[in-house]
Amino acid sequence: MAKSKTFMLSILRIALALLFSSFAAAEEEPRFDRNLSPKSLGLRKEKLTHLRFYMHDVMSGPKPTAVKIAEAQMANTSSSFFGLLDMADDPLTAGPEPESKLVGKGQGMFGFADQNELGLVMLFNFAFTEGKYNGSTLSMLGRNMVLTAVREMPIVGGSGVFRFARGYAQAKTHTLDAKTGDAVVEFNVYVFHY
Repeated sequence: MAKSKTFMLSILRIALALLFSSFAAAEEEPRFDRNLSPKSLGLRKEKLTHLRFYMHDVMSGPKPTAVKIAEAQMANTSSSFFGLLDMADDPLTAGPEPESKLVGKGQGMFGFADQNELGLVMLFNFAFTEGKYNGSTLSMLGRNMVLTAVREMPIVGGSGVFRFARGYAQAKTHTLDAKTGDAVVEFNVYVFHY
């Protein structure tokens, strides 16, 4: 009887030791998330910035800035070019003239996504190269109904000066050459950031 009591106590001790060690191991396991104070990242007061620039989308000539990268069979017969996908590396300038001051690049893709109208889905980064915005980006993702006078698309994020950015961009066609597809588009961007 004494041997079985001793044996039972030994098993109980081992079981308790295993139980407590599993609790300790669970507490020591690293977490993948944590709450932070904005101040710990150096974030101060949030501000609202308005940017105005012109994007030059050149599809013609020896050095186009926008090119076709994919095309569904039906894109050529569709009145809305449905199924066509283009890639762009467009200059962003302070004024509408191509020779005006370069402030960045509009880099991304636009696809013709509407079967009935000229409607694009736009996935663009505005990469700035001028002044305090040099090296910073804004990311835009949205619907662009190109024949509408003013189109609004969301700003969904950013980097550099524009970390934690959110806002919207308004696009307005400044000039369009229907024969070549070349366009100059005015952008007014309103963005909250720190």
